[in-house]
Amino acid sequence: MANVEWENQTYISEFILLGFGNLPRLRLFLFLLFLVIYILTVAGNILIILLVLTDHHLHTPMYLFLWNLSFLETCYTSNSLPRMLESLLTGNRAISVCGCFIQNYIFGLLAGSESYLLSAMSYDRYLAICRPLHYAAFMNRRFCLQLVAASWISGLLGNSIILYVLSRLVFCGPNKIDHFFCDLIPVIKLSCSDTHLMELVVFLLSSIFSLPPLLLTLSSYLCILSTILRIPSTTRRQKAFSTCSSHLIVVTLFYGTIIIVYLLPKNNALRDLNKVFSLFYTVLTPMANPFIYTLRNKEVKNVLSKDETGGKKSRFRF
Repeated sequence: MANVEWENQTYISEFILLGFGNLPRLRLFLFLLFLVIYILTVAGNILIILLVLTDHHLHTPMYLFLWNLSFLETCYTSNSLPRMLESLLTGNRAISVCGCFIQNYIFGLLAGSESYLLSAMSYDRYLAICRPLHYAAFMNRRFCLQLVAASWISGLLGNSIILYVLSRLVFCGPNKIDHFFCDLIPVIKLSCSDTHLMELVVFLLSSIFSLPPLLLTLSSYLCILSTILRIPSTTRRQKAFSTCSSHLIVVTLFYGTIIIVYLLPKNNALRDLNKVFSLFYTVLTPMANPFIYTLRNKEVKNVLSKDETGGKKSRFRF
């Protein structure tokens, strides 16, 4: 019977992204605001990428992870913000079904990769602070590259599964997505086919890409905190904590909002706030990362000071 009903429907060819509603008086303000955010995000992350690539003082595992995080954040924000800016400028909110699926796939790939990359960064800080004598042996160049590759491959494989199941759904109307990008949950709600399998796959993969890396990250920081509190010197204790506090801020913002949006039960209050929480991990966190890591990182600030005074740069040689 369901198949007969679908045959009587016209399959949609595009979705309408409602964004932040019909606010003509605020469109120009929102366009300028998100344009500034996008420019700051891309410029800040590209600056970190260039610093790590060109200065030999930053050719360490910690900054290899940071280089990958900055590259990931640049792609992350470029996946959603340009389309949002076009919509605010022209008023065109339409996106093709294929384009929507591609945007969602790239978003999921990057989010999944970032989740495990942040976990690898916390493990790196754990080794540096809790097991400094074994750090060079454990966190060597080969193992560091393996962790980075595993982060990207896990995101690629996990979201390939989601894309396959999503492509099997039927969309025959309505076609309005109450979001500013093609987020998975609002898209699933528009399907006129059975979505139980899709919802199960999303929940399982969201759990796999958030809970294990979050637990590993929390375990690493509990060990780090315990080690720092045992350091007798206040100066050394502050220095040790400063090396991981920036990463802890990023982890809190990223995992906190991801869990709220994708894993908590969807009551009316949380459903209305989903777009607000989504702004944190798609827009604000990528913009904040360069400032968090540069303003609170002595080595990066030293490199910036050296560049400003005409210091020579070295070639990338990880």
